[in-house]
Amino acid sequence: MKQWVARLRAALKVSAIVVSGLCVATAAQADEISVTQWGASLYGLPYAVAMSQGLFKKAGVDITGIISSNGGGTTVRNILASPTPYGEVAVSAALAAARQGLDLQIVNVGTRSVAEASLVTLPDSPVKSVADLAGKKVAITSPKGVSEMLLLMVLKEKGIDASKVTRVSSGGYVNGLTLLDQHAVDAAVLIEPLSIIRKDKYRTVYHAGDIIQPMTTSVGITTREFAKAHPDKLRAIIAGREAGVESTYGNPDAAASLLQTDFKLTAPVAHEAVDNMVRSRMWSDGEFNRAELDRMAEGLRLIGELNGPVDWNKLVDVEYLPTDLKAKSKL
Repeated sequence: MKQWVARLRAALKVSAIVVSGLCVATAAQADEISVTQWGASLYGLPYAVAMSQGLFKKAGVDITGIISSNGGGTTVRNILASPTPYGEVAVSAALAAARQGLDLQIVNVGTRSVAEASLVTLPDSPVKSVADLAGKKVAITSPKGVSEMLLLMVLKEKGIDASKVTRVSSGGYVNGLTLLDQHAVDAAVLIEPLSIIRKDKYRTVYHAGDIIQPMTTSVGITTREFAKAHPDKLRAIIAGREAGVESTYGNPDAAASLLQTDFKLTAPVAHEAVDNMVRSRMWSDGEFNRAELDRMAEGLRLIGELNGPVDWNKLVDVEYLPTDLKAKSKL
């Protein structure tokens, strides 16, 4: 009897070790990635859709969470140092990190439209068009930021001398609206969904997407080391995101409901925001377009964040794209 009990205890101990090992292995297979402005902008919606519908798992990777980031070089460094070094960042952040010598590759396109950006003013303002901005003050979020870049691109497109428009750094979109309310500026840059939430209080001067042609605004990045060591996982992440994009376009109502829950928005705001982005095809499936990459580079040169041409062939690697997206890429 004692021998039987001893053998049973030994067997249970082995079973416990095996189960513990399986739990550790399962946990190790779960991954977190990073998406710029997660929870604050619409960049990351396809990731939320892909997670909620099990599209990442179907592609072969278990993405359990998204790490939020405010963008910039710190975000890039954090992504590249994480256990699963993949993230979606602004093109400007990726190029700045590459110039600093960080070992990164751009492996897919994230967003390709600036339809979420706009310029607003007070209802009784004399500013009715872009031409009316000459001699006026405009609130931007920060110098050399995306908001200033888009303003300068709009002014250039409309033939307005940028030196005639005073840019006032507010530190944020809400701060810019405060300056506008106080009549400290004549107009302020804005971004969705905030522009939708506040639309009854301000008048829109222009939507940037109506003036600026499509351009690559965010990209997926990773390290060369991770790409070589885990090509299948990288392909699965990109494929899962692509499936999330297609699902968002195919069923925008479902995507809007998810946006409402995850981003804490009202149903009307969430649906209007998604409908606007679907109409502009904001989210790329992931393929590359040289003209749209160059358009972003041109914008970065306007704010002094870039000098000279970009060697996209050195930074971009289409190897990890699904076959259909490789064929669609134009480099």
